[in-house]
Amino acid sequence: MCRVGALKSKKYTHPSKVLYLMLPQQKGHDNSGFAMVMQDLGGVFMPYKKLPLLSYAGNSASVEKIHNYMQSKGFTMRFEWSPRCTPQAGLDIALLEHYNFEVYDYPAAYQNAEQPVKENLLTDTRLALRALTAENDGAFIYSFWPDVLTLKEIGNPADIGLYFNLWQEDTDFCAKIITVQCRQNTNYAIVRYAAHPFFLQGYTALANGENTFYVKNKEFQKALHRGYIGFESDSQCFLYTLHYLQHELKWPLEYYKHVITPLPFQDLLRREDKNVLLALRQSLPHLEINGPNTIIGVLPDGRVINVNDSKKLRPVVVGSDGDTVVISSEVCGLNVILPDRDQEKDIYPNEREMIVIDNNLEVARWKQ
Repeated sequence: MCRVGALKSKKYTHPSKVLYLMLPQQKGHDNSGFAMVMQDLGGVFMPYKKLPLLSYAGNSASVEKIHNYMQSKGFTMRFEWSPRCTPQAGLDIALLEHYNFEVYDYPAAYQNAEQPVKENLLTDTRLALRALTAENDGAFIYSFWPDVLTLKEIGNPADIGLYFNLWQEDTDFCAKIITVQCRQNTNYAIVRYAAHPFFLQGYTALANGENTFYVKNKEFQKALHRGYIGFESDSQCFLYTLHYLQHELKWPLEYYKHVITPLPFQDLLRREDKNVLLALRQSLPHLEINGPNTIIGVLPDGRVINVNDSKKLRPVVVGSDGDTVVISSEVCGLNVILPDRDQEKDIYPNEREMIVIDNNLEVARWKQ
């Protein structure tokens, strides 16, 4: 069973916080990996919030390929940053040569383009770079998006934190939203792309659990969007459904829960909106999920959500100290990083609701 976490704060926060969030939950993961997505960045990335940030890791040959490709497409690098690494004997990490985070100016022809045009450019560029560097796992292209940084690695999370100096708090590397998981996708092959969280066009998702409708989801989703690729993890389907309903169909957020875990027919038929909900079940049955899981998502507008399977078979808790709201698989994580919160106000989401944390850190509970 995995463990997941998310932090949303009014202040810029170093990723050491999410490492400490996950540390007491270490019996719930198998030391196979660590991954995080940081959004609403501060520190050294603060001046570049409107420019796309490319997050990747790979060998020297692939770095050269990436730089040549970006130059050929008219992208100009504005800023480059790599974490200060500390090699030590005995660390359990499957190290790559380079871990690069590069900020680019848009090509001249796209400087004044509409947002959808820029979004398509960034998506197509990331997919092209992934294909370009796929041979022999030369590089892993995680995200290419403004104000978003992704780091993934295979190995012991504590050792990964040591190598990247993530245990030591500083003001250069920080964000207001951080999602994290300390486990690789061990149901399938160990592949860096399979490590949660997953990101696409401003949407982030990660999960604790399994999706036993994975094949049904995957076969349907493959034809919906060019960005729905890989499927190295059954949990990627959660991201693609969220993206499809919100970004492509532009449906209200509450329908995400109704699509992935529909109400039983006897309950659905008693509702005033039964015709809409019946239409959802009839039109998108292949996006329903099954199995034990709890899902955390981040939307492009900065809201953070949590939904659970229809039987609530995975643990999750939400706590706040007024400046920071944290979602954690286990309450012991909250006790470490939010020791002064009012524990009586902790929320244990149920199987038929969606938790929505807005940008004022107000926590809403939407009943399905």
